[in-house]
Amino acid sequence: MPGLGSGAARESLLVRIPAGHYEPLYRRPSRDGLPTSRVAVPAFWLASHAVTNSEYLAFVREHPEWRRSNARRLFVDESYLRHWRSDLDFGDSTLAESPVVNVSWFAARAYCAAHGHQLPTVDQWEYAGAASERSTNAMRDTLFQDRLRAWYSRPTPERLAHVRSTFRNVYGVWDMHGLIWEWTSDFSSALVNGESRADEALDRSLYCGSGAANAADFRDYAAFMRFAFRSSLSARYCVANLGFREAATLPRSDSEPAGGRP
Repeated sequence: MPGLGSGAARESLLVRIPAGHYEPLYRRPSRDGLPTSRVAVPAFWLASHAVTNSEYLAFVREHPEWRRSNARRLFVDESYLRHWRSDLDFGDSTLAESPVVNVSWFAARAYCAAHGHQLPTVDQWEYAGAASERSTNAMRDTLFQDRLRAWYSRPTPERLAHVRSTFRNVYGVWDMHGLIWEWTSDFSSALVNGESRADEALDRSLYCGSGAANAADFRDYAAFMRFAFRSSLSARYCVANLGFREAATLPRSDSEPAGGRP
């Protein structure tokens, strides 16, 4: 199990996600003759729920540099932990089991690193997020897609529900949809904005009309929403419905996709 320094309680939060493949929203450049619309995802560990306010409080107790009044403005904006009463008090005790939000990508990354983990990649998150209660890939399931669109259509409640309050997918992971948005380690890997045009390193097919035309499934409105939201973020942003969960990699010999590469 990963995270040897984080204790047995923390390790128990991690669920092993088996290796497999998924279809990303945006087709990838062909490489080694692989189909561009199918991406291999090695096995990995993923936290069964998002990090809560009580868990984040324990982190800032041990890492004072990430307390609200100490965090450098280079790494967080003015909304960092704005829903907390003070540096070491999130106020209402009923928030203890709600996901921590108003945290930047830098802060989320630091939390994960402190436990020997990391943020999931976009591929890892989307692969695990494609699962419903009964299927590892429900992205063609009309009822599942309807549920996602219904969530995206609702405003964020003033008081977030507790973790483990929406649904548990077939992997044993809760709340991949329906509770909060979540940071990924490479959230800006599919920029669809004006800055993309000035960066020669970025794939120019990923912005404006080309970005939409390059989509693998035009019916997957929920995926468009997720990629658009991620592309709108800066690493220091702190948003009232944006949190995170931990991930960890497996040794290479244990993480090859089932059946080898496509």
